[in-house]
Amino acid sequence: MFKSIKKVFSSLFNLKNDNTKSDRKPAKKNTKSNFNNNQSKKSSAKCKKKTLPVKKQPVREKRNIPQKPEKLYEVAPCEGKMRFLDLALHEDIQYGIQHAKFEYCTPIQAMTLPALLDNRDLAGKAQTGTGKTAAFLLAAFSKLLTCPLDVEKRKNGTPRMVVLAPTRELAIQIHKDACTLGIFTDLETALVFGGMDHELQRRKLNTPLDVLIGTPGRVIDFSRSGALDLSKVEILVIDEADRMLDMGFIPDVKRIVGQMPPRGERQTLLFSATLDENILKLASGWLTDPVVIESEPEKMVSDNITQTFYSVLRDDKLALLLYLLKHTEYERVLIFGNRKDVNARLQSDLSCHGFTVPLLSGDISQDKRIKILEKFRSGKEKIVIATDVAARGIHVDDVSMVINYDLPEQPEDYIHRIGRTGRAGRTGMAISFLCEYGAYYLPPIEELLQVQFPSILPSEEMLVLPEKVISEAPQSSVKKFNSGKRSSYNRKKRY
Repeated sequence: MFKSIKKVFSSLFNLKNDNTKSDRKPAKKNTKSNFNNNQSKKSSAKCKKKTLPVKKQPVREKRNIPQKPEKLYEVAPCEGKMRFLDLALHEDIQYGIQHAKFEYCTPIQAMTLPALLDNRDLAGKAQTGTGKTAAFLLAAFSKLLTCPLDVEKRKNGTPRMVVLAPTRELAIQIHKDACTLGIFTDLETALVFGGMDHELQRRKLNTPLDVLIGTPGRVIDFSRSGALDLSKVEILVIDEADRMLDMGFIPDVKRIVGQMPPRGERQTLLFSATLDENILKLASGWLTDPVVIESEPEKMVSDNITQTFYSVLRDDKLALLLYLLKHTEYERVLIFGNRKDVNARLQSDLSCHGFTVPLLSGDISQDKRIKILEKFRSGKEKIVIATDVAARGIHVDDVSMVINYDLPEQPEDYIHRIGRTGRAGRTGMAISFLCEYGAYYLPPIEELLQVQFPSILPSEEMLVLPEKVISEAPQSSVKKFNSGKRSSYNRKKRY
């Protein structure tokens, strides 16, 4: 009985299972087909993704190169001078030289260009304004054009040449010279420095670069972010090497050089107006069998510059300055002071006496500094007050007079300051005020230049302070440098 009941339940259970299986079979098929359909959709989507075009590197836009003259004009030989036509420079560079109205090499160019064109490492010492910037640009551009690389095979942000400059102003000037000399070439040049739009500069690196010009800090920023790759650099130039290799710049320069090919696999050039043995020892790890060249080492200051020193009390300096500005003919004047707050006060005092004078210093925004320099170059501004930030590498034609309102604390800075005048064969004046404090800075200058300067006592007429044109000048520029506590010096009515 029990067995029969068990058999009946078993048969019923099996029947139920069979019915369930039969019922589920179509569902399984449907699920399988749905799964296959989903899989096919996914695989087709993947195929579609794979067939999408590969993102190409941005194509370098062709530069708008002006039409070259039909041929190079002939330059007559001149005894004791080397013509640029005598050098094995690329033809497009020769056209750029003649476009800039250069015909004969300066002494530093005549001495350095043959070695540079021979691919030698070099340390060049030359006084400011002798054409050392053009020397390394001409040689480097000629090399890049003679040995071109396929642009399509090059990585973006990988320059072939890097020029390091200590200041933003000098970097801008080098870039202008590069654009002038390379006007008939397709070389891609980028300029990077702090104080300007970071993103805008980064976009300019997003192309196969030939030449990068910049300050160390911004170059390091872009290399850290991956926008710059310095592993393919063929030519490294360190301009104003004495300042670049100063204690404050050593870590930055070392970090940059460490990302480049080792010495022997790149050409390294150092140029400066002052280049002592200690600096050469420091740079020896970066140069391979360098050529060391000094152009006119016995003359650190051009013979075209007349140097005059006035012995004057600090309280009488403003009167003397006003007399010189009113009784001296000039095209452009650079006035140098040691401190930003003192320069701001001087700017205010000059404004009270009818002279609206812009101020150049590290605290002025970069775009404003560029505008001031452009106006000074064009002649819209005749007088500029500056700290030493403007003393190096700023080429402005027809600066007829440099006035050291404060004598610089470092003797080398005196050379760089007065080197702004008497350039390119022109004559210039350098006038320095020796007050009770500044007189202490004269002996080191005399020792450096191996000259003893006589001082002149100004006449009584020169020390009469004229009446103010306006009672008070706008104080915005003064406040800009005197936020917080005011110094006792600035509280004085007389300057």
